[in-house]
Amino acid sequence: SVPELADLSKEPDSTFNMYGPEARTPGSYAANCILARRLAERGVRFIQLYHRGWDQHGNLVNDLKKNCADTDQPTAALLKDLKQRGLLEDTLVVWGGEFGRTPTAQGRNGRDHNPQGFTMWLAGAGVRPGLAYGSTDDYGYYAENDKVHFHDLHATILHLLGLNHLRLTFRY
Repeated sequence: SVPELADLSKEPDSTFNMYGPEARTPGSYAANCILARRLAERGVRFIQLYHRGWDQHGNLVNDLKKNCADTDQPTAALLKDLKQRGLLEDTLVVWGGEFGRTPTAQGRNGRDHNPQGFTMWLAGAGVRPGLAYGSTDDYGYYAENDKVHFHDLHATILHLLGLNHLRLTFRY
């Protein structure tokens, strides 16, 4: 079933247009978003998409612009596509990384790692659209209001997947 799944030749032009200019390029983030939708349609339970190159300690202006161009349209298209097909109701999409970026410059044109305050977002699987929870200080450096610990984020994800996180917790 994998060769048929990976063959995007029968996808309509409208799909490629929705996912963006790189959607026809095998291995691109946009093409992988189409593959993710096709995997979800076939009942695959865990799908991970990865986009390299977010570690911008230098050249932030150019690299961030390129990363956003690579990911914004395909990610929005994936959410729209899943919703149109009725798959977003029971598909959880988690977008994030292991830390954020400092609000101040590192050198002339970069940002350092910031584990103190950053954003992740969830969509689908019963997540309330438009909900923003928590905030940082006025400088965007430290989480300040309604802080979310990773244990709480994981508990939320497990709950949305129908699992009781307390049954998976080992206290030591």
